[in-house]
Amino acid sequence: MQEQVDRESIAVTVKASKLTAQTLAKVLKAMSEKIAKNRADTQPPQGKQSIKNLMKHNVPTNTIPIEGDKGLFERVARKWNVDYAFYKTDKDKYLLLFKSGQADAATAAFSEYSKRVIKRAQDKQPPVMEELKRAEKRAERENAKLKERGWERSKQRNDR
Repeated sequence: MQEQVDRESIAVTVKASKLTAQTLAKVLKAMSEKIAKNRADTQPPQGKQSIKNLMKHNVPTNTIPIEGDKGLFERVARKWNVDYAFYKTDKDKYLLLFKSGQADAATAAFSEYSKRVIKRAQDKQPPVMEELKRAEKRAERENAKLKERGWERSKQRNDR
């Protein structure tokens, strides 16, 4: 038994002495990746997340109702590094939950979101039916002017 242990310890010693720099680099790289993965798993998630994950942070949360495009808010919230979650209340109506500690950042993100929504509404083209109605009105005015001019011209020709 002792002889077998001695052989195994000698074999381990020989293998250890044969370690090259490449093998050592591979081992160190694998260990650093494992440590980084474990560290990432222990960190709380950032940005958009589920309500359940947001509540796991064990901090108080605030809410803001949002109507319309939540994707636009997501782009703004990423810019302000806000941890948030959406709860759908109705069609195109959401409740935005965010950490109370990030109230300033969330307020700034929400104000920028509001500005973008207002700008988007102003930039939108009017519906096609409205454009058609405007074009009809313009055509009627032009026709009326032409008729008026044509009548005056024919009247002038008859007077000559």
